[in-house]
Amino acid sequence: MEKRQYGQTGVELSVLGFGGIIVRDVTAAEADEYVGEAIGRGVNYFDVAPSYGNAQERLGPALRPYRDDVFLACKTGRRDATGAREQLEESLRLLQTGHVDLYQLHGMTSDEDVDQVFGPGGAMEAFVEARASGKVRYLGFSAHSVEAALAALSRYPFDSILFPFNYVTYEIADFGPQVMREAQKRGAARLALKAMARGPWKDGDPARSEYPKAWYEPLADPTEAARALRYTLSLPVTAAISPGDIRLFRMALDIADSFEPLSTGETAEVHRIAAQERPLFAYPR
Repeated sequence: MEKRQYGQTGVELSVLGFGGIIVRDVTAAEADEYVGEAIGRGVNYFDVAPSYGNAQERLGPALRPYRDDVFLACKTGRRDATGAREQLEESLRLLQTGHVDLYQLHGMTSDEDVDQVFGPGGAMEAFVEARASGKVRYLGFSAHSVEAALAALSRYPFDSILFPFNYVTYEIADFGPQVMREAQKRGAARLALKAMARGPWKDGDPARSEYPKAWYEPLADPTEAARALRYTLSLPVTAAISPGDIRLFRMALDIADSFEPLSTGETAEVHRIAAQERPLFAYPR
């Protein structure tokens, strides 16, 4: 699988990342199988968070045989330094590791979030301390808000941003291009969420029960999924995190294995198709 530079660090990540939700609520044996399969296919980037149920408990033991060879990203939803420290220690314990490669502020959504984490006693105090002590290597954040993403990027030289770079939102809802430009300007690596999302679930959609780990409608058709993931990977991103379903992850593995950037004609076709969809996010909100 193709690997790309993670910002200016010299680290290379597989263009497809393993979303930790995949191992939520599965058996330990299944988690071992899924992680081993990902490693065998060339994936070296794994992402998890405390809010993903028991995913950390499953991912930690499954990754132990490979820990020295993978890039492990984790997150905290706590905005205060004390809470962030406590959550990091708990994540390290559950993940059975002495450090995480990337630690991220999870789900930054408002100016208030940004002000709190950078204020006195805010989570950034714990982040900087953790990097100095070797418990984390790189610092980043995830966001589902253009405003919060731009504000956070302006406050600290983060190593990366995890953001929804999706064909519908990027093409027709102006959600993402400005974040991409600002992250590039500041030298922050771009990691993509929601590459294989169509949009919000439609009321009463019977397919919703088939994908209980997805709060949005994923692209389950191989042709549609390939077009969407190829679109995102054709942007200047390092990697894209797959949906949290093993079936969709396996589909994404096949797409990533044979990835080729979209042609000009294909990009125009994606824009036409995106215009018929309802975006998951839009800017301004």
